Amino acid sequence: MMKDPEPHPPLPANSPAPQDLTAWDRDHNLHPWAPVEHWRETEYPRMEAARGIHVWDADGRRLIDGPGGMWCVQIGYGNAEMAEAIAGQVLRMAYASPWSATSGPAAVLARRLAELAPGDLNNVHFTTGGSTAVDTALRTMQFLNNRLGRPEKKVILAREKGYHGSTYLAASVTGKERFRTRFDADAAPVHFLPDVNPYRRPAGMSTESWCDAKVADLENAIARIGAERIGAFIAEPILCSGGVIVPPEGYHRRTRDICRRHDILYISDEVVTGFGRLGHWFASDEVFGIQPDMITCAKGLTSGYLPLGACIISDAVMERLRAPDGSAVFYNGYTYSGHPVACAAALKNIEIMERDGILEHVRALTPHFQARLAALADHPLVGDVRGMGFLGVVEAKPGPEGTLDEDSRFGAILDEACAEMGLMLRPLYNMAVFSPPLIITSAEIDEMFDILARGLDRVAERMTSAPTGG
Repeated sequence: MMKDPEPHPPLPANSPAPQDLTAWDRDHNLHPWAPVEHWRETEYPRMEAARGIHVWDADGRRLIDGPGGMWCVQIGYGNAEMAEAIAGQVLRMAYASPWSATSGPAAVLARRLAELAPGDLNNVHFTTGGSTAVDTALRTMQFLNNRLGRPEKKVILAREKGYHGSTYLAASVTGKERFRTRFDADAAPVHFLPDVNPYRRPAGMSTESWCDAKVADLENAIARIGAERIGAFIAEPILCSGGVIVPPEGYHRRTRDICRRHDILYISDEVVTGFGRLGHWFASDEVFGIQPDMITCAKGLTSGYLPLGACIISDAVMERLRAPDGSAVFYNGYTYSGHPVACAAALKNIEIMERDGILEHVRALTPHFQARLAALADHPLVGDVRGMGFLGVVEAKPGPEGTLDEDSRFGAILDEACAEMGLMLRPLYNMAVFSPPLIITSAEIDEMFDILARGLDRVAERMTSAPTGG
């Protein structure tokens, strides 16, 4: 791949040598999901710069950012307006304690989120990211049921393949069965509902019958556990890290109605789907027609420029928290809740998205994005393609053995092949997920999927020519 000119001023003359940076990162930086059996052996690609939809690595290669950072770079990299807004707030006031004070950016952003969220979700509790937003939602359920004198109503319903974060509660409701974790995840009683992926339905079953079966899974769980013991159902509108799983049509509305009948709080985890990924500020109501009791968000809230999350709670839930059992304090919060600089970044992000019509842009280009994705279904390596909005996944057919190592090898080879041609992927075992910056153009969508198609061809060649077990 041809090297492109650097999109930024050169690094300072006294910058550490590249080999030193590699060594320091390898020896001292414990990355998320680091393979501990290879501690101090793994060397990560180092990114040096980014602009628009592209990142530049330490070798000067320009790559399309297929996963959009970590599902979060909505307005693209290197936005000068965002840099000015962040710098301006830093100089004005970098921090205010959320325990004893507030700030203008926090107050304005809380109001804006209340305006953008559906229905009566008018109460915003700021967090540090998606995991802490999920923890806040689950703790709110616990707080509520303690206030109402129902301490036994604490079981959480979640779904297989769902991902909700890395903090203790959030990890406890994460249902990715292929995680080889040695961490405990028993912070709360959790019941996982079976996989909702229509791709996994039995041969000959219609998607309508599959939807009926998945709704029945929820009803059966409630009957077995008892509605008087279940406090909340947490669900991503699309199960993103689980493989961009889009539940069958009507599933969300039907499960929300069941939860309402049984007084089970419905938590919509929109950490990925919020802020334009499906062409709307939030997908719960606009796309899936449901009114949750709480929404969690993060990632696209600031387009990844600074860490910030929020748990948005309905007026109905807040009114019930006022149950007259004596005074009570909402003992939940973080040193950086409502951080003024992060809130200023979120406000500028929303302003840019509104002014530049980014939501409309996503809706206009979604048919093209999804058509290019769908065309890959004909490749002999591909078992399924699926997505919605600017979200998509290509899932390879299971290998002969169907093992984790076999699937991981596929992902690694595809990642390497695409990087050689200028596309950065985020392989998940035998899947490659896509959530590019929302500013991507039609021509860039074509370039991205053209590279992926060539990458699949290269994988087919390498996997057939490589010795087994290699």
